Amino acid sequence: MSNEKPKTAIVPTRADNYPEWYLQVVKAADLAETSPVRGCMVIKPWGYALWENVQRVLDGRFKDTGHKNAYFPLFIPLSFLEKEAEHVEGFAKECAVVTHHRLELKEGKLVPAGELDEPLVVRPTSETIIGETFSRWVQSYRDLPLLINQWANVVRWEMRTRLFLRTAEFLWQEGHTAHATSEEAVAETMQMLDVYAQFAEDFMAVPVIRGEKTAGERFPGAVQTFCIEAMMQDRKALQAGTSHFLGQNFAKASEIQFLDAQGAHQHAWTTSWGVSTRLVGAMIMTHSDDDGMICPPRLAPAHVVILPVMHKTEDRDRVLEYCKMLAKELRAQTYMGAPIRVELDDRDLRGGDKMWQWVKKGVPVRLEVGPRDIEKDSVFVGRRDKGTKDKVTLTRGEVVATIGMILDEMHLSLLERARAFRKEHTRDIDTKEEFYAFFEAPKTKDANDPTPIHGGFAMTHFSGDVAIEKKIKDDLGVTVRCIPLDAGEPGTCPFSGNPSAKRVVWAKSY
Repeated sequence: MSNEKPKTAIVPTRADNYPEWYLQVVKAADLAETSPVRGCMVIKPWGYALWENVQRVLDGRFKDTGHKNAYFPLFIPLSFLEKEAEHVEGFAKECAVVTHHRLELKEGKLVPAGELDEPLVVRPTSETIIGETFSRWVQSYRDLPLLINQWANVVRWEMRTRLFLRTAEFLWQEGHTAHATSEEAVAETMQMLDVYAQFAEDFMAVPVIRGEKTAGERFPGAVQTFCIEAMMQDRKALQAGTSHFLGQNFAKASEIQFLDAQGAHQHAWTTSWGVSTRLVGAMIMTHSDDDGMICPPRLAPAHVVILPVMHKTEDRDRVLEYCKMLAKELRAQTYMGAPIRVELDDRDLRGGDKMWQWVKKGVPVRLEVGPRDIEKDSVFVGRRDKGTKDKVTLTRGEVVATIGMILDEMHLSLLERARAFRKEHTRDIDTKEEFYAFFEAPKTKDANDPTPIHGGFAMTHFSGDVAIEKKIKDDLGVTVRCIPLDAGEPGTCPFSGNPSAKRVVWAKSY
């Protein structure tokens, strides 16, 4: 028997080098590429179509919950950031700053000239500039609640970047709201966390844990930060979305005040919440395999690709006509309230080359049609959540009638696969020694022990001691990802011996 490893479309494989595998999947799927600007990326059409579908669904959810879209300046006066001390301290090291407003030619080179009276920070997040605007928009309790969202780009000067996951410039949405009471603002914060969690599972097929951040991981200036955390295939956690209860901190800094029903001046209670193009990275790392991208069907740029198989020139017209008819019939069907998205690949390329290109791009369903298939009025059907050689033959009518069901089966298959993976690599731990061993052990599995013995999500009791949290991060590169919202049993923190209300999620993260 040969010891040669099975060939894969992506080299290296996940097991050999996960970080490089990820970059090769992005490249092979034609999602994005690095740009001449350090730390920035060019999002290519297939990758941007994924993001557009994320936008489309989430934008509808935001509007369904009463929010309206607006747009605010890219540039923020430095003095605005200085108003909230904890906020500016949290973002200071990541800020890009504009100090001049024109260029002049000197000795054959363009040099900055015209120094600004006040430096402008390129938007790292918009709490301060939106807070200033809200202070003018809000005068009375009748102006509340104010529910605003914007789709925009932001800049955070990251030193270590990775396409989609962490780049100097990225795309996102940021919601900002103002309320008359603390209770309304907290309800808004939790509502939007639920919107994100439902979107992750119902559209991305990514299971998430809803929880609250510890004080050390909280958004700068927030009273509480809530998040959704997902497990990637290298068992690291990825923060897929955040929702912040800001209390009155930003309202006081920006002077967002209103007259209440009794005629007294009050500061508003505010929230902010956001997700970014990092969600594309989450989909890649949760679902993709060693042959490339696997697109969740409900967000895929195309649901189906039709691949005409023509070995002889005289077959071309007949096969293409059949494929066009099939594409028309499929586009007349709906899935998740919209027409089925179909690509017909009639390029003059070898059939195998075309097939592998679409496998790498992760299109959910491939339909192959040749002259013999036409005679039987049938097609070969390949699903991306199965092996490339795992194909079935269906009649054209069966494909058209069941395409929605096939896509739903794929969504549930991907979601359950991800849930099973997370469950396999999550462990309740009650001693410091076992905790350290869990993250320090080799990434292998004992054949005699059905439970994982390597890293993943460690569920331990924790007293909340900031010094302990910092030491564990220094020792292992592991942090508390969140304190789950689900009810938990009280216990004892294995690191301090102090009481703990419930278990928290520890993991290495992106």
